Amino acid sequence: MTCKKFKLLCYIILLLIYPLPNYLFGTSVNGTLEFTSSNWPIVVIDTHGERIVDERRIVATMGIIDNGDGKRNFLSDPFNGYNGPIAIELRGSSSMSYPKPQYRLETQDWLGNNLNVILLGMPAENDWILYGPYIDRSLIRNVLAYKFSHLMGRYASRTHFCELVLNGDYRGLYILMEKIKRDKNRVDIAKLDSLDIQGEAVTGGYIIKIDKQDGENVGGWHSKRGVGYQYHYPAADEILPAQKSYIRNFMEQFETVMASSQRNDPQNGFQKYIDLDSFVDHFLLNEFFKNIDAYRISAFLHKDRDKNDGKLKAGPIWDFNLSMGRTWFQEDALRFDEWEIHHNSYKPNDSPKVPFWWEILGHTSAFATSAQERWWALRKTIFTPNYLFNVIDSLTSIIQEARIRNFERWPGSGSNDDYAREIQILKWWLVQRMNWIDSNISKLTPVAPDSPGIGTDYALEQNYPNPFNATTLIRFYLSKTATVELTIFDVRGQTVETGLYRVFSAGSHSYKFDANELPPGLYLYQLKIDNFRASRKMLLLK
Repeated sequence: MTCKKFKLLCYIILLLIYPLPNYLFGTSVNGTLEFTSSNWPIVVIDTHGERIVDERRIVATMGIIDNGDGKRNFLSDPFNGYNGPIAIELRGSSSMSYPKPQYRLETQDWLGNNLNVILLGMPAENDWILYGPYIDRSLIRNVLAYKFSHLMGRYASRTHFCELVLNGDYRGLYILMEKIKRDKNRVDIAKLDSLDIQGEAVTGGYIIKIDKQDGENVGGWHSKRGVGYQYHYPAADEILPAQKSYIRNFMEQFETVMASSQRNDPQNGFQKYIDLDSFVDHFLLNEFFKNIDAYRISAFLHKDRDKNDGKLKAGPIWDFNLSMGRTWFQEDALRFDEWEIHHNSYKPNDSPKVPFWWEILGHTSAFATSAQERWWALRKTIFTPNYLFNVIDSLTSIIQEARIRNFERWPGSGSNDDYAREIQILKWWLVQRMNWIDSNISKLTPVAPDSPGIGTDYALEQNYPNPFNATTLIRFYLSKTATVELTIFDVRGQTVETGLYRVFSAGSHSYKFDANELPPGLYLYQLKIDNFRASRKMLLLK
C-alpha cells in the first residue's frame, strides 16, 4: 500500500471511529454559557480526542459556517466556508502562558498534502493563524494596526473575526489571520528553489526576521556586530548553503555601512541596500502605536531579486497585542513618550535588543527628513483623531455581541462592564501619542557623516532629550568590546561627573545623567575609548 493510500485509509477510519458530535447539530454548552449562533462566522474544530500541543502538529478536522455578510450563522447550519482536515498546533511565546490558547494551522487534503483554500474571503493559501486576544482587553489592537498598515499601502496580514468551538467547547472570539509567508497575495517576492544558487537567481526573494529563539524550525545566524537574524523564507530546514551565504553577506555589508562614516553617502551609503520609504513607514507604524516589541521581536525584513529592485524592505508588521499603552512591565503602562528605536536606552535591562542600526538609521538626515514629511502627510489623512475614532467605533460595534460572550468565557481577559472605559483609555492614549510625536518628530536629530563621534568602530550620539530638565540619556555605540570612559564638564572645563569607566560589550548603550544638583547652563560630555575621543554639548534648563 502506498503512503498516500495509507493516509486516506487513516482518515476514513478516523471518521468512522469518531462520528459527528452533537454540537454540530445546534448546541454547545460551556458551564452556564450556551452558544448556538453568531453574527460572525463560526469555526468548529474537532481533534478526535487528541490534545493540541506545541511544535508538533496533530491531525484534526475543521468546519466553517459562513452564511455571508449580514446573515446569521447557526451551529446547526452546514459547513459552507470549509469542511475538511487540518494540521494544528499551539503557537506563541509569552502567550503560551495565557489561558486562552493561540493556534497555527494548515489546511490539507485527505491525503495530508497542503491545500490552498479561500477562508472567510481571504486569498487562497494553506497557512493560517487563529489568534485569540487575551492580554489585549480591547480585542482589536492587532486588527487596528494591520488595517492602518494597509491604509498606508503596506501589506499586513488580512484578518477576520470569528467565534471558535473546539471539541464541543465554546472558546470565544478569535481572529483568523494570514501567516506571514512568501506568496503573491502576501509577501510578494520571487520564489527560490534548488536551482537558484548563483547570479541573479540567488539575490531573492528572502524573508528574515529578528525574534526570540523559541518556536518551530528556528535557524539563523548572528552578525559580526551581534544582531541575531533568523531564516523565515526559505525556512531554516530548506534554505541552501549558497542562499544562506548570499543573504548573510548582504546583511553584513549593510551593517558595515551603517557602522561607518560613509552611511550617508548617496551612492554607497545605506540607501544602496534598503528601501527608505518602507523603513520610514515601518518606523511610523511601530512608533505611532508604540509597539514595545518593535524592531527586536517578531520583526520581519524581506528582499526581492535585484531585477525587481532588490533592496531590503522593512515589514510586514506583526504582533501588536502589547502596544497602544498596553505593556509587559507595569511601570510602562500608558506611557506615551519615547521612541521605540531608543528602547535599548530607556529599558536597558530588557532583551532582546533593538539592532544597533535602527537607532543610527533613525537619526540620519535622509531618514529624519522622510519620516517628518511622511508623518505630517498622514496627520492630514488617516492619523487624525476623527479617522482613528471612527475606525475604533466601527470595530467595537461589530464585535459587541461576540465580545460579551468572550468575556463570559474568559473573565480574566477583561470585563464587559469595563469595556467602554478600556476603549476610552485607548482613544485618550492615541491622542497623547499623536501629540507627543507632533512635538518630537523634528527632534530626530540628523547626525552628519563628519560630525564628532561618528567613526567606524565607535559613535557618540546627541543626548536625549536636549535641552533637558533634571535627567537625560547619553547614548553611544561600540562595534566591539572596549573600555569606556565618559566624563561630564561644565563650560569652564571643570569635571562635574565621571559617569562611566568600565568595559562594555559591542552594541548600543546609554548612560542616564542626573543633573538635579547642578545649576542650569551649558555642559559638555566626552567619550574616550582607546584612541577614540568625541564630545558633545547639552543644555540644562530649570
